[in-house]
Amino acid sequence: MSPINKAIRNEAKVDTQETYSSADFNITPIQPIVRMPERLAHPNVEDLGKHDEYSKERKHPVFFVDLPSKCLSMTIGWLDPEQSSNMHRHTYETILFVLEGEGYSTIQGQKVPWKVGDAVYIPVWAWHRHTSTGTGRARYLACENAPLLQNLGGIALREEAQTKSDKEECQ
Repeated sequence: MSPINKAIRNEAKVDTQETYSSADFNITPIQPIVRMPERLAHPNVEDLGKHDEYSKERKHPVFFVDLPSKCLSMTIGWLDPEQSSNMHRHTYETILFVLEGEGYSTIQGQKVPWKVGDAVYIPVWAWHRHTSTGTGRARYLACENAPLLQNLGGIALREEAQTKSDKEECQ
């Protein structure tokens, strides 16, 4: 057995406690513990189909990356030429990475242009929408800390702009 495999085997400690509270301070592990999930990959994310209800509410296709992360989520969004997402805001941070196309995001009234290879930061609770301006589909990868907030007590909230004045105020 190689030294690396031997070290992995010797350090493979099983921690059956899912969460800890302040009363458990004396029993928290003194070193990191590996918790191997059943799945480590989600093949063909876009080929398996969009989440229809979620996509319909947002008025553009959205594909969830279904992996067991407790802190981060990833989705892939598509926008057709001249299409915009709904104006919305949420209590979690988002970083978009543009995979295809070009356009801009309106973030708290500020227009932020983007193209393939660009990354865009969406601050917590900032009103925003994404708009495709190219001749082809725009695709972006959205990375968010929503699962972390959900696991801290269901505080990953999202709000859609409801009225025309809400939408105008956000632009």
